[in-house]
Amino acid sequence: MDTSTTVRPAPAPATQAGPAAVRHLKPTRQLVDEALRGTPAPAPETPPWSHRLLPPSVRGLLADLGWWQDPAPQPPSTHLEQVLAVLTKYGWCQSLDTTVTGRLCIRGAQNLLEKTGHTTPHGRQRAVHYMHQALAEAGITMSFFTWNDLPDQQFSAVETLLTRAARLARENGE
Repeated sequence: MDTSTTVRPAPAPATQAGPAAVRHLKPTRQLVDEALRGTPAPAPETPPWSHRLLPPSVRGLLADLGWWQDPAPQPPSTHLEQVLAVLTKYGWCQSLDTTVTGRLCIRGAQNLLEKTGHTTPHGRQRAVHYMHQALAEAGITMSFFTWNDLPDQQFSAVETLLTRAARLARENGE
């Protein structure tokens, strides 16, 4: 056996990342933003009218019998995300909690979520606190429902408010 010659494997050809490969990579900032946002809370399905017309005490009795399942109340951060999801799904409006066509304002979406058991009155109050805190950071001192009804208000501003308020709630552990 001849040990004087050693066979070394040929180096693998260097692959160069061309412009096509670079186009498919996302910038780091975009990846970080997506990770911080997380998955948005889905809009809860609207219960049938028969369930919406029942008072909470009757729904509680039906839940005890196993004929109704109340949803688990969500913390304020998730409640705010659900409000945004409801407004996106059913439509946003101003001046009315609910329109004839089913569009909702922020307060109307909160009413729907509270009435169907997705939040408690205390959780809703905490969410309102975070919305007012987000508005105060922007220099706005009016209540959120008055701000929602301003004549030049846009849905994009409502989205920003709810997203910022949810982030504030999450930062405070709620």
